[in-house]
Amino acid sequence: QVQLVESGGGLVQAGGSLRLSCAASGSIVSINGMGWYRQAPGKQRELVAAIVSGGRPKYSNSVKGRFTISRDNAKNTVYLQMNSLKPEDTAVYYCAAALLQMDHDWDDYWGQGTQVTVSS
Repeated sequence: QVQLVESGGGLVQAGGSLRLSCAASGSIVSINGMGWYRQAPGKQRELVAAIVSGGRPKYSNSVKGRFTISRDNAKNTVYLQMNSLKPEDTAVYYCAAALLQMDHDWDDYWGQGTQVTVSS
C-alpha cells in the first residue's frame, strides 16, 4: 500500500520560512509527477507547485518567486521551500503524487495534509 507522509508544517510569522517534506513509500514502481496543493478555510483546494519527471517546475502565480519545489527521486520525496510567507499562505498543504504501484494502474495519491499558519 502506498503512503504519502508530509512533515514540516507549523506556525510562522509573516516574512518567515518553512520547508515541507513529503515522502512516498510502499510498493512503488515509478513516480511521474509530484506536487503540493493547499486548501484554506472556505476555499477550494488549489495547486501550489508541481514537478514532473524530466520537466520544469510550475507554480501558481501567488507563490512564484517565493516558493521552490524540489524532488529527490532516490528517496521518493518532494520538498516545498516556502520563503517570504504571507498570512494568505495559511492553509492545509497536501502532497500529491501520480505514481504506479505494483499490480495497479497509474493513479493519484494524496497525503493527509499539514497545517501551515502564518501570523501577521
